[in-house]
Amino acid sequence: MGDIELNTEDKLEYTFFPDDSGYVRFKVRASNDAHIALSTTAAECDPMYEIFIGGWANQRSVIRKNRTKPDVAEMPTPNILHPGEFRSFWVRWDNNTISCGCENNSQPFISWTDTEYVPIRYVGVCTGWGATGTWIISKGAPLPGYGAGGGDYSSNTCSSCWVSASGGSVPPHAFVGGKDGSGEPLYVVRCNFEGGLIPGKLVSSHGTAYVPWGGNENSVAEYEVLCEFGGRWVACSEGNIPPNALTAGQSEDGEPLYVGRVMHDGCITIGKVQQSHGCCYIPYGGAEMNFQQYEILVS
Repeated sequence: MGDIELNTEDKLEYTFFPDDSGYVRFKVRASNDAHIALSTTAAECDPMYEIFIGGWANQRSVIRKNRTKPDVAEMPTPNILHPGEFRSFWVRWDNNTISCGCENNSQPFISWTDTEYVPIRYVGVCTGWGATGTWIISKGAPLPGYGAGGGDYSSNTCSSCWVSASGGSVPPHAFVGGKDGSGEPLYVVRCNFEGGLIPGKLVSSHGTAYVPWGGNENSVAEYEVLCEFGGRWVACSEGNIPPNALTAGQSEDGEPLYVGRVMHDGCITIGKVQQSHGCCYIPYGGAEMNFQQYEILVS
């Protein structure tokens, strides 16, 4: 699909276009306050997300929900925009996670995971606070590397989506499944551990993945990261497994294991769902914790 080229005035009035692809790439030339809206309709409404790039005199970027404060995520980004040259960015929304990054960096400079599922159907752009903007929007164009390898998602095991990594490294387009207490994204992984293939979480800053097993939060240096995955989270309980749940591994006894997550202590932590045990286990605070109420990842 061809690029969309447009100019925005100093009005803080969004121009919307349909896009439910889950990602958008764009170039923008502005002195400050390049704003992007993600909405269910072609208008400002609730629920809606906004990403403000280069706000506060081109010093900070934030993510906001429903046009209200406090902002749900904030990051210092001094001089990220330029009035005389185009700067390139991408925005991605999937599995309740909103993220934004620079064109040649697969890691977002800001991201936030919501607990509510919001079906994004429209993207809007605008400028304000003394700035006008020139935009070139690659609507529907895949992110660099996105879809590479022609992964087959027809199977709920999605074996082609797992990428080997180690030492805290995060492959391009890794699937963000949660966040820790500081807001750092947590990625969905699986690890060979004690005879099983166990789903868990990757905390990149720790240089390791963690899996729940044997009552402990176990650190594993080598792991596989779920990448280029377009699934969603479904609320479940007591070992229930919905249709198309992602089969991510198996226990040491050969029982299928699924990817689950739980909100606990201000964190959204990823772990394993084991149907015969009727719960989701998460690795947290050095322990393996179990919860009867959880979300499960489906294709």
